[in-house]
Amino acid sequence: MPEQRAEPAERAPVHGAAAPGEIVVGVDGSPSSRHALQWAVRQAALTGARVRAVIAWSIPVSYGPMPIPQVWVDWPAIAAETLELAVRDALPAEQAAEVTTEVVEGGAAPVLLDAAKDAGLLVVGSRGHGGFAGLLLGSTAQHVTTHARCPVVVVHEPR
Repeated sequence: MPEQRAEPAERAPVHGAAAPGEIVVGVDGSPSSRHALQWAVRQAALTGARVRAVIAWSIPVSYGPMPIPQVWVDWPAIAAETLELAVRDALPAEQAAEVTTEVVEGGAAPVLLDAAKDAGLLVVGSRGHGGFAGLLLGSTAQHVTTHARCPVVVVHEPR
């Protein structure tokens, strides 16, 4: 008797929640995050998973005689533009069209941990924007590797 295989059910991702097996990738526009995105898309091609690129944003505060939040800038729009540009520049058009994007207010590590709480995999670059040039692993990558509920891949830039 021939073996029968069930076709996988179509899974629709819920905003803010990972679909089963989904690959969540943190993107901040840095070269490292673009390499992470490329790696995630290659992995998705092998596993059939969907990719969701997530960028976190927060209102920076200028310090002087007193803290002044920079509320006059449209930070969510800047984050969305950064994410769109990173996806477009890192991937061919047909691959970019398959990536779901999400812009979330908050710190990078907490946002990524929340986005990946039900994911099959979380992918981050080894170093994002900011930090110290001599670090081998950025603070966000270090934080998510120790606190994520799913496997985490840290992608280093090619030398």
